[in-house]
Amino acid sequence: MRTQREETTDRRTGIKAVARQTVGAAVAALEQLAGALGTALPASALLAALALAAVLSPLGVGLLLAPAVLRALHALAARERGRLGRSGPEVIAPGPAPIRLRLALVDPTTRRELRWLARHATLGLLLSLIAVVLPLFALRDLLYPLYWQLIPQDTAPASWPAGNAAAHSWPAALAVALTSLAWIAVLVGLTPGMARLQAGPGRRLLAAGPDTDLSLRVAELTATRAAALDAHAAELRRIERSLHDGTQNRIVSVTVLVGAARRMVTRDPAGAEELLERAQSAAEQALAELRSVSRSILPPVLDDRGLEGALSGLAADCPVPCRIDVEAPERRAASVEATAYFVVAEALTNVAKHSQAAHATVTVRSRGGRLRVRITDDGRGGADEGGGSGLTGIRRRIAAHDGTLFVSSPPGGPTVVAVELPCGS
Repeated sequence: MRTQREETTDRRTGIKAVARQTVGAAVAALEQLAGALGTALPASALLAALALAAVLSPLGVGLLLAPAVLRALHALAARERGRLGRSGPEVIAPGPAPIRLRLALVDPTTRRELRWLARHATLGLLLSLIAVVLPLFALRDLLYPLYWQLIPQDTAPASWPAGNAAAHSWPAALAVALTSLAWIAVLVGLTPGMARLQAGPGRRLLAAGPDTDLSLRVAELTATRAAALDAHAAELRRIERSLHDGTQNRIVSVTVLVGAARRMVTRDPAGAEELLERAQSAAEQALAELRSVSRSILPPVLDDRGLEGALSGLAADCPVPCRIDVEAPERRAASVEATAYFVVAEALTNVAKHSQAAHATVTVRSRGGRLRVRITDDGRGGADEGGGSGLTGIRRRIAAHDGTLFVSSPPGGPTVVAVELPCGS
């Protein structure tokens, strides 16, 4: 039978696990709500622009503004789909929406986006602002004992319900600090629901409806599958060339040298020994090439040291000083980690060969079922996917996982390569 001490220990462990889960959910919800400001603020401005265009439409000015406003609406909706997909299940977009006013008025996708805009610019913005302000309130009250003596006597803290004079004493200051616990309780208790309330309209209205033709998405997945097969075939050809042109030739050389040494061993022992040394050197080179080929298939360092350790090894071998910042505590599928590894390896090779950079940074984050990899350098920029820079190979690897690739490399730099790989929850 279980003892009372064991039951108490199990109960405490369960309470700690629930507490960690609750706090983690609150922190994730705060991140989502704060991140939503990136679309909620533009949504409020766009809603005002739509209202202005509607008011000016009788004068004809609104009709001229309509195409630009509709483009901005579709771009903002696409940005919100990406944000929601990074924090949860992917929001599959419907087909492209029109930008001509007459077609947009009857287009169901545009109507759904307008309904989302009205909600996100009002309720969504309000929820994001609350999520940003509440931690500031908690921090303000928590630190009140440090600065209450600097506050004028006729001013009371916002969280103090009693008279002004009563707030200017050490007991009152400590009482104000305790009110920060109330703010924290509100944050932990309400923010997950607030995040769901804010994300709900986007997930309902921006996703492809049941009556939407998903043929474009099917075509996209078909193209992705074809690209993945092409990438696989190209990888097999590369391995075959490496084995045929390098390792096989060296093994043939070893065979020839050993045969010649056998024939010379009786009449010219010194010459036979020299040939055997050359054969040994060729065998060692062949072994090194075999190891290199095997590492290019699936680096064993990923199994031994994990993604962070493997990337640290790449950074140490890079001629350009490189900083690694990895926050991916959970191991992902081997294929996902291998893809991230090869993407970073190819990107750092490009940095060393073409960028003339003084410093590079690799950042890896794992959140919301997606692995995000970002490689930046302060080089000259101008990276061109069609110029043989290796970006095409990176895109093919990512397409095999239905991931996304973003490249920004203006002349003069900096260059940013951002990759997102879906990898499950």
